[in-house]
Amino acid sequence: SFGFLSFGHYGHGRGPGDLSAAQALQDAVEIAVGADEIGVNGAYWRVHHYARQAAAPVPVLAAAGARTKRIEVGTGVIDM
Repeated sequence: SFGFLSFGHYGHGRGPGDLSAAQALQDAVEIAVGADEIGVNGAYWRVHHYARQAAAPVPVLAAAGARTKRIEVGTGVIDM
């Protein structure tokens, strides 16, 4: 099996010209769709409380699950 953890999080700052949180989430879903198409087995997100695009993984899990056919989507680590 081969999967990804929290792609779509790294490299997004808060400066002028950076991606918005909405765009970062859309990009993460598109990566999951592409990964599904090439046969990757899993896409997992974890909570990044101070990252506006990754503070709650459940909405992106739902979006990725709705757009993919075979890939397993889930959470990596949920901090309490």
